[in-house]
Amino acid sequence: MHCPIHGCYLDSVSQKYSLFANDPRQLQQRGMNRLSASLLINAKTAVPLQGEWIEAFWCAQCQRKEWYQVRKIDGLTYRLRSCPQELWQQATGVIQSDGNPSVGEFTKRSARQTRYQGVKAFSGI
Repeated sequence: MHCPIHGCYLDSVSQKYSLFANDPRQLQQRGMNRLSASLLINAKTAVPLQGEWIEAFWCAQCQRKEWYQVRKIDGLTYRLRSCPQELWQQATGVIQSDGNPSVGEFTKRSARQTRYQGVKAFSGI
């Protein structure tokens, strides 16, 4: 992989996060016709996208890590593009940076505590 800005070699600094489609429009954007995309999503709910993933790379010239959407075009050709925020919702195995939305504030606060408070945590003392 080469840096789209400098053309220098990029070093991978993360695992590959596979992508999936859960909306027919996502498949249509990748060349599938509307009817086939709708039938496939209705039958499977989520469809893995082959040859496409999210990965972080380090550029020695930029001196920073950047997340890219990687698409395999053929055996030796890959297309990189900066990873848009909405694409993270299509990645498997990614931990949400703002936490799990189904976890309550009390549980989040308790998880951050370094000392065990026991019953005192419930009484507000």
